[in-house]
Amino acid sequence: MNRRLISSLSHFGIMKTVLSFALIFITTSVFASVEYYVAPDGNDANPGTQSKPFITLEKARDTVRQIPKSEPVTVFLRGGTYRLNKPVVFTPEDSGTVDGPITYAAYPGEQPVISGGRAVSGWKVGADELWTVTLPEVAEGKAYYRQLFIGGKRASRTRLPEEGMYQVAAATKNPKREFQFKPGQIDPDWHNRDDVELVVLQHWTDARLRIESVDEKNHTVRFTGKTFRPSNWSRGWYVENVREGLTRPGQWYLDRTSGVLTYWPRKGETPETVQAILPVTRQWVRLTGDYKNDRHVEHLVFRGITFEHTAWDLDEKLGYSYPQAAISLTRGKPLWLGWGREGLSTPQSQVEVPAGFYAVGAHDISLEENTFQNTGAWGVHFDRGCKRIGFKGNTVEEMGAGGFRFGSPDATTDPSEEASEAAITDNVFRDGCSVYLGAPAVWIGLSSKNRIAHNEITGRWEWAISCGFQWGYLPPQNARENIIEYNDCHHVINRPLNTHAVIYLLGVQPGTMVRYNRVSYCDGAHGICLDNSAAMMTVENNVIDHGQRGAMVFNFNCLGNLIQNNIFAFSYEGQISRYGDQGEWLDQTGIFYRNIYYFKNDRPFNRPSWPNYDCIMDYNLYFDASGRPVTFQGLSLKEWQEQKKLDQHSIVADPLFVDPENGDFRLKPGSPALKLGFREIDLSRIGPRPKSQQK
Repeated sequence: MNRRLISSLSHFGIMKTVLSFALIFITTSVFASVEYYVAPDGNDANPGTQSKPFITLEKARDTVRQIPKSEPVTVFLRGGTYRLNKPVVFTPEDSGTVDGPITYAAYPGEQPVISGGRAVSGWKVGADELWTVTLPEVAEGKAYYRQLFIGGKRASRTRLPEEGMYQVAAATKNPKREFQFKPGQIDPDWHNRDDVELVVLQHWTDARLRIESVDEKNHTVRFTGKTFRPSNWSRGWYVENVREGLTRPGQWYLDRTSGVLTYWPRKGETPETVQAILPVTRQWVRLTGDYKNDRHVEHLVFRGITFEHTAWDLDEKLGYSYPQAAISLTRGKPLWLGWGREGLSTPQSQVEVPAGFYAVGAHDISLEENTFQNTGAWGVHFDRGCKRIGFKGNTVEEMGAGGFRFGSPDATTDPSEEASEAAITDNVFRDGCSVYLGAPAVWIGLSSKNRIAHNEITGRWEWAISCGFQWGYLPPQNARENIIEYNDCHHVINRPLNTHAVIYLLGVQPGTMVRYNRVSYCDGAHGICLDNSAAMMTVENNVIDHGQRGAMVFNFNCLGNLIQNNIFAFSYEGQISRYGDQGEWLDQTGIFYRNIYYFKNDRPFNRPSWPNYDCIMDYNLYFDASGRPVTFQGLSLKEWQEQKKLDQHSIVADPLFVDPENGDFRLKPGSPALKLGFREIDLSRIGPRPKSQQK
C-alpha cells in the first residue's frame, strides 16, 4: 500500500473519530433530560434529586413549572403508594413544549401507585365474626362512601334480593316517578333513610334513585328522581345498602346515621392480613386548559403508573338516571334524542359521572403503559377542546363505569371546542360496569379523526366500542372519519343488563371505517350495530362469530352505509337483523356486498319479515352448516330474488372454511366465495401488538 493511500486513510480515521464525538455531543445536547424524583418516603423540602426526592407530585409539578422547557424533563416516581385526598391539577403553566415535553414516569423496574383511597384501620371483630369500625366523618355528615375494597378486590355492597332482581308489579299514572311492588319487597321505613338506593334496570341503562315515599296500602314506591323511560319498561330492580341484605361473606354495609361500617369477611381474611380501602377522591389527575382562549395544557406524558381507587357521588336529591352510555351532559343542556319526536327534556341528575383522569382543553397528551383500576366511575375522560391525544399500551380493568371516554355528547360549530385526533391503541380493557351498569369500554362522542385500533376488549361492558352520539340526521354534527380497526373483542357480556352490541355506531359519520375487527363469543350481544341515523360509513373485513343475537344489526333508519367482505357466523338469532325506528325517516339501511353468512339454524336473518326491503344485497354467500336448505324469510333463494329483488348474483354454497367450529375462518383453496370477489381476511394483526411494532 503506498504512502498517499495510507495518509488518506489516516485522515479519514481522524475525521471519523471527530465526527463521532460531534454526533455524541449533538445527540446528548438535543436529547438530554432534566430529571426530578418523587418517592413515598421523600420530603418536599428536598431538592428532588435521586438521593433526596420530593414526596408529592404537586411539588414536582411546581418545580418543573419554574424551569425553561428547552429540553425534555422527566419526573420519576419511585415505587410505592401515593395517596391523594384531592386531584393533582395541571394548568397551561405546567405544559411542556415540542422540544421539551414533560414526562411523569415510573422509575425503571419499580411500580408507583397513585391511589384516591384511604386505608381503614381500627376494625373490631365481634362475636359473630363481623368486622365493624365507626367512621366519624360519616356520622358527622361530612363524608359518605359507596365502595369498599378488601385485599385489592371490590367488596359487594349489600342488596336485596340477594340474587337476580325483583320485577315491577305494575305501572302507575306517573311511571317515571313510581311503580307498584309486591308485598314484602320494600320496607316502608326505607324512605326515612337516605342511604338506601333503589336501582332500576332498563334496556342498556340503569337508574339509581332515592325513595321519597312508600304507600303501604297500594304497594307503591315513589322516587325523588325519575327513570329514563317508564319504570315498567324494565328488566327489573333491586335495592342496595340495606342492613337486611348482609347475609354472606364478602358483603359490606355502611349506616349513614351512626357512621358504622360493617364487613363480613371471607374465609381466611383478618384485619391484619388484608388491607381495606375506602375511595375518597373522585379524580387522580385533572388537566385544565382554556380552549376558548387558546391556552391549553400541552406536551405531557404519563407512563408506567398505576392509578386506582376513585369515589363516586349520587345526587343527594334526584339520584342518577341517563338514557345511554353512563355519561352526563357536559353543559347540563337538554339532549334531543328523537324517540317519538319528543326528545328528553332534561337529564335526571346534573351530577357528573366522573373520570379518574380528566382533561379539558388539552393538546398533545400521551398516556402510555399505565394501569387504571378499581374506580367508582370512568377511568379516563378527555373532554371538550382536547386534540392529538395518545392512549397506548394501557391496562384498564374493574371500572365502576366505562374505560376511556373521548369528547362530548354536545354538537358544536366551534373548532376549538371539538375533541379530535385521539389514538387509542394497543390497550387491554377488562371488566367495567361495576357501579354504573350501562357503560362502554371506549366511548367516542361527537368527535372526528380518531383511531381505535389493536385493542383487546373483554369482560363486562355494555358496548366494547361506542362511536357517535346523535339520534336523527339534523342538526349536522361532528362525528366523522373515525377508524375502528384490528380490535379483538371477545367474551364481552354484561350481566344483568346484557351487552347491547359490541361495536356500536350512532348518527351520521361520513368517512368512518370499521374494519379488520374480530368479535367472538359475546353471548347475548349483537356484534356490530348501526343504530338510528347511522349514515355514510363502511364496515368491511370483519369477522363476527359465535354470538347470541344478530352478528350485524341495523336500525331501519339508516342511510348510505357499505357493508362488504365480512364473515358473519354462528349467531344464534340470525346473522343480520333490521329493527327499530321504522317509518320515522328514511328506512334504507345500506349496501351489502360480498359477505359470507354461515349458520346452523336456517336463519340468515333474525326476523320472519321486514316492513320494507329498501336496501341493496348482492354477491353474498349463504350456507347452513347443519345441512338444511337455506331459506330467506321462508323463501328459496330464487323466490327471494324474484319477490324481493335482492341477492341477484348471490349463491348458496359451502365457503370451505378451514375450521369454523373452532374459530378458524380462513378459506381453503377453491372456495366459491373467492369467485364472488370475496377477499381473504387476515386477522393475524388483531389485538395489542408487541412494543417493537407499535407506532
